[in-house]
This record gives sequence, structure tokens and C-alpha cells, in this order.
Amino acid sequence: MKIRAILGALVLASLPAMPALAENMTPEEIKKLVDEAVEKRLQEHERREGTLERRENAATPGTEPGIGSLPEVGKERRTDTQPALGFSSTGSGRLVYAKPFVAAPKAIVGGYMDIQYRAQRKASIENGYGGGTNGFDQQRFVPFIYADITEHVKFASEIEIEHGIRETSNNEISLEFAHIDYLVHEPFNIRAGILLVPIGKFNLLHDSPLNDLTDRPLVSQLIIPSTMSETGVGFYGTLYPGRTSKLDYEFYVTTGPCGYNQDGSPRVSEASGTKNSRQRKCASDDGFDINNGKAVSGRVAFSPMLGVEVAGSSYYGNQSATSYNPLSITAVDWTLQKGPFEIIGEAAWAYARGNSRAIQGATFATPGTFLTGINTLNAFAGPPQRMQGFYLQGNYHFMPAFLTKLSPKRFGEGSTFTAVVRYDRVNLNRDNRGENQGELEQISFGLNYRPVEDAVFKISYQYMPKAFNPNTGERIHDGAVVISAATYF
Repeated sequence: MKIRAILGALVLASLPAMPALAENMTPEEIKKLVDEAVEKRLQEHERREGTLERRENAATPGTEPGIGSLPEVGKERRTDTQPALGFSSTGSGRLVYAKPFVAAPKAIVGGYMDIQYRAQRKASIENGYGGGTNGFDQQRFVPFIYADITEHVKFASEIEIEHGIRETSNNEISLEFAHIDYLVHEPFNIRAGILLVPIGKFNLLHDSPLNDLTDRPLVSQLIIPSTMSETGVGFYGTLYPGRTSKLDYEFYVTTGPCGYNQDGSPRVSEASGTKNSRQRKCASDDGFDINNGKAVSGRVAFSPMLGVEVAGSSYYGNQSATSYNPLSITAVDWTLQKGPFEIIGEAAWAYARGNSRAIQGATFATPGTFLTGINTLNAFAGPPQRMQGFYLQGNYHFMPAFLTKLSPKRFGEGSTFTAVVRYDRVNLNRDNRGENQGELEQISFGLNYRPVEDAVFKISYQYMPKAFNPNTGERIHDGAVVISAATYF
């Protein structure tokens, strides 16, 4: 009412500027004119306020990442009704533009990239199994495409390009994930497509700009083969059991692992762990299921209060095309945050049942025989069946006051330094207990600077009392200095 009164007064004040018009009008006509003018001004005011409110809401971040709906991209450009698309549409050369997203854009395009320099004494898992020990690598360039199809239908995808400058088999271009979500209600939603398998937290949050160290944890490279994704369907949701607590879950049925080559030799090995059993590494050219079996996976995360989360997850699926030799992975992960301090970690156990013996249909060995010296560093040992590993990482976030005073624009609000210490340990062949050939151990010390949360510059030193040289197939003592930069865009 206050806005309407103000607008009415402004209209009345403008009437003396039109004396000829005011003199020839009756009081009823003047009142009608004022009401029409006020109504018009009020509608313009409400339209401007609504647009401003939408912009403010779009610019305001959510209270917690991953909560809430996607922003409605291109909403201002959409029309109330769009022409129906169908095979009966007429035209010729212009038919390629007869797509709904041309008239009504919905997609968000973004991503991240990283660049690193590594100076390593001998060799590493991260340098491509046989590459140089001193050089640059643009390891990942990853475009994301997100879209809100409707209020209840969402689309998300990630395209990963690794070592993109190389025109060899060392580079990798693949769909990390691409799925459609149907949002039913916060406690229950449906997802289908190429899915990130919910084994541990790192497999779900592995982006380079998020991580405070350049290299991924050993357990997330070799026991849980991050990034692990498979084609399938499932559901996820969030529940609130208490005033301050939250429970998140997701469960999927997917294609399953590829644990054997076409000649029957095992792909789970002491040198590479489970990473070659991923669906993307499958020998099947079409990427379909090799044995018509399915894998099941799930993760349940409980947060009793803000800053604390503990989760358990599991994966189970047959990895053989000719016999029943399942691969199971179980993991727990935790996040504890208090002020500038943060403790995160993950532990995982893998069991590739029957991996140490030849399977039915094997052409390189008699089925059932013990595969002595195959994919191991010990001529008397068989391929690993049981593997385990963990990492424990501590972060301390800080910003020196003298830097803020020196340059408020560079070291002001939103920027931070982080000191990092991480301990990694894995055993890739627990069955070979006498030799401990499968053990890897690494201690990392790092410091990084974030001018904003979405971009980071990192430096770290890795001390490796137990490492692996992929060039010679030997366990070695090693060390490395790694410098990198990563950013979302």
C-alpha cells in the first residue's frame, strides 16, 4: 500500500504539467487515469524487483555444497511455450538447429584443469609407467556439462582428458560420468547413466582444485581405482534423523568389473592393484558387460554435526566372463573439521577371489592351476587376492596478517594458505606375507596457496621409503618434489 500511495502521489503531481488534459477531465476520469498509471508503475516495479531477486538468489551460494537445485540457466531467455519438436518438422539445412536447447538454453559448461612439474629421483606411478622423472605434465583437462531439463529432471556429465598433448596410448579421453537424475523428494531420487561408484569419499570428490596435494592417495589409486565409474542405475537421498545430524546414502546396480584379459590372465596385479579392472579398461571393444553379471555398490555417510562425517561403503561384482570370481571392495572414510584444522582419511580392503588361479576358459594356463610368478615380484607367489591400504591427512588453514596488510587484494578475504601432512600405506599382496613385496609407503609434506577457493598453487615433497619402479619392476627407496596449479573455470 505504501508503494501504491507513493506512485499515486507522483502521478497526481504530474497532472499540472498537462493543464489542457486536466481541465477537460471529470473527477471520475482523473481517478481512472491515476489508477491505471499507478497499476502500470506498480507492475514495472514488481517486475524489476523480481528480476533483482532472482539475480541475487542465483549469486548467493548454498549453505552446503551439493544441497539445493541447479540454477536455472537461461531462464530469462525462455519463452512460455516452445514449438513442439518431432520427425514431422519441416525444413532442410536448418533442421540441425531444431534443438530445444537452441531456443531455450539450459546447460552450464565449466570444468577444471591442472598443470604440474615433477622432479623425482627414480620413477613413479603418476608419471605414466616409464616416463621421465623430471618434467612438466598437463595431467588433466576436464570439462563439465550440467543442465536442468525440468524442475525434477537434471543432467550431469564430466569428460576427462588426461595427458592430452600426447598422441600415444598414454593419453586418455573418456566420460568420467554422464547421468540423468529424476528428483522425487530429498530422501529419494533416481539416477541412471555412467555413474561414479560410491566407494569411499575420494572417488566422489577427486577434482584437482579440491585436493590440497597434487597426487592422489595411494589407496585411492590402487585399492579403490579412482576414478571408478560404471554404467548402471540406482537411487540416492538425504535424511535428517536429528536436529543437527544428517544421513546421506546412494545405492547402484552397475555393469561390474573386468578382472581378466581375453586369454584368461588376471588384470588385478601386485604392480597396479585393482585399477585395470575398471570398466573403462575392459578388453571388450563395446564396453558392455563381459559376463552378463551385475555389481552392487553403496555408501552411507552420517554427519552428527557440522564438520564431522563418517561413512562406510562397499562394492561387489563378478569379474570373470567364464567363472564366478567376484571382486569386493569395502571402505570407510572420515572428515573431522574444527576451526582451521582438518583431519581426513580413508581405509579400504579389496578381495579378488580366485585371482591367484587360472579360470575356466583360460588359454595361457590350465584352469585351476596356481599362477606362480604371474603379475608379482616374487617368482614363487601368485597374483594377489587380498589387498588393503589407508591414508591419513592433516590440514591447517591460515593467512599471515602481514600478507593481508601488504596486499589486501591478493591475500584478503577468500584467500588462504594450507599446510598439509599425509601418510599413505598400502599392501597389494597380503597373501604373500613372507616377502611383503606388495607394500608401498609414502609421507607427503605440502604447502598451498588459494587466491580464491576455486584455484590453488601447490608445492609438496614426497618421501617414499617403500616405492615401486615401473621401469624395472623393483621395490625402491624414492623421493620427489611436485609443484602444480589447478583451477575450476
